[in-house]
Amino acid sequence: MPLSLVDHPLAGVLVTQLRDKDTPQATFRDCCEKLTYLLIIEATRSFATEHTQVSTPLEVAEGVRWQREMTIVAILRAGIGMVGPIHKFFPHAAVGYVGLERDEATAIASRYYCKLPSLENRCVLMVDPMLGTGGTALQAIEICRQRGATDIALINMFAAPEGVEALNEKYPTLPVYAAVLDRELNANKFLLPGLGDFGDRLFNTP
Repeated sequence: MPLSLVDHPLAGVLVTQLRDKDTPQATFRDCCEKLTYLLIIEATRSFATEHTQVSTPLEVAEGVRWQREMTIVAILRAGIGMVGPIHKFFPHAAVGYVGLERDEATAIASRYYCKLPSLENRCVLMVDPMLGTGGTALQAIEICRQRGATDIALINMFAAPEGVEALNEKYPTLPVYAAVLDRELNANKFLLPGLGDFGDRLFNTP
């Protein structure tokens, strides 16, 4: 499935603020939250619903509800910043975490933490602000598939063409949502123009 980008001026403004190296940390976190709202609205556009009825104060009304339960899987550590906003839409969603640390020399990620709820028969919303080489996302997807996940959507803010291509090659039907497609990766596998290290800026660490 091709990459889906959020086409809205609000997303463009938030992306610009996130890129700006002079954006204060508090503003950066606020932009992360707001952009996640826009992304989850786009990502759930095609999610299946089913018919239901509710009683208003006056009469019975027709309505819809989600057909399947949601599980949020955050890739540590930057993905933590996207969990709270999604939980506001899905307050009963279970949350799992996958810790994958990238080797700065090889750019290969290794797992250091994994805590996941049951993923069978659930829609899995996998979140990570940055999609670079795709190696981290591919490992996290495989971990979730081994735990029974069959319906996964990947939600990023910034994506590199290399990562999108890697995802499409291995999982051509897996939906990927992002706010912007950056130009390329540099020699150190950072996105260009990018915004630096998302986790460092989110948590104000050097």
